[in-house]
Amino acid sequence: MTPVELSRSVLRAMRRAVDDGELRDVGMPERVIVERPRPGGRGDYATNVALQVARAAGRPPMQVAEILSPRLTAEPGIASIDITGPGFLNITLAEGGGEGGGEGGNSSGAALVRDVRDRGACYGHVHPDTGARHQLHFPREVRAAVLADTLRRILRSQGALVRVTCDEAPDPALTTGLGVRVDAHGKSPVPLNTLRPVPAPQDPTPLGRDAARWALLYPAGHDRPRIEPAEQHLAQRESNPLFRVRYAYARTRALSRNAEALGFDAAPGDVQDVQEAQDLLDAIGDHPRVLASAARRHAPDRIARHLITTADAFLAFQPSVLPRGDEKPLAAHRARLALAEAAGTVLAGGLSLLGISAPEHL
Repeated sequence: MTPVELSRSVLRAMRRAVDDGELRDVGMPERVIVERPRPGGRGDYATNVALQVARAAGRPPMQVAEILSPRLTAEPGIASIDITGPGFLNITLAEGGGEGGGEGGNSSGAALVRDVRDRGACYGHVHPDTGARHQLHFPREVRAAVLADTLRRILRSQGALVRVTCDEAPDPALTTGLGVRVDAHGKSPVPLNTLRPVPAPQDPTPLGRDAARWALLYPAGHDRPRIEPAEQHLAQRESNPLFRVRYAYARTRALSRNAEALGFDAAPGDVQDVQEAQDLLDAIGDHPRVLASAARRHAPDRIARHLITTADAFLAFQPSVLPRGDEKPLAAHRARLALAEAAGTVLAGGLSLLGISAPEHL
């Protein structure tokens, strides 16, 4: 069971508690954050939703947690609920993982990989919600333009309808060179919330689309971007984060090609206690939460940083994927290849949301 599916289970438990009259109707949040337990927690996942809704529900957080606990336990794929601290709900998945999760052992890891394979480029996306509408307005400045274009992509991945406008007709270098799309331009008769990140210190378009967009999006909006020569942004060295992310994706594709040459393909399963696998599963499982957070906070830099985390976890894991020497391909190798391919899906999907290409050869 993935974090997104667990979030839906928590929301169902809350709705049943409201319907049964045990909780005041506090208005359902769009989603509930479910993540790995912090120190002192238990189980496979944890959520602090009881603390979040306690005041509106008119009950102490512990009582809210106790009301939700039996309803969550009744959900398919959930084995038990432990309540810790002031009201944290700690979720243990059923043996075998049910629909499976991302961080609870090999069975739940395999279920997460299956989920990524099933959803492909849409992993971490949510169904369109025609009630969620956003207008992104920006001044005629390159960083603001790229930010607006990227937020359009991110918000749409989270089900929103988005319209992008600017004060003046954008420079053709933005639309053709950096891939910025604008729906309309001109002064608005009503005040608009305008995106105003710290401007770029110089024109980044000579860097090319990929390097320019990374240079503008990797720093947080309140930080000054560094516009360095293109060869520095695209330098093929370990210290270059954009190179590491794109190189990691290219390596996932190379592993698939090499495995095909060896006569085996990917199949989610038990990776057999490869230590580095857990960090990679954690990063992949965190992808939906990062997309939601980036949309909510208007912060594409969160996706950029998450891609670096995922790439580094994959690069540490990749030596274990293919058989070595005369070793025959085993089920564990097929499972490791499936995990590597899932990492590639996350890397390519994240880069696409940033408007950056993911080359298969690098």
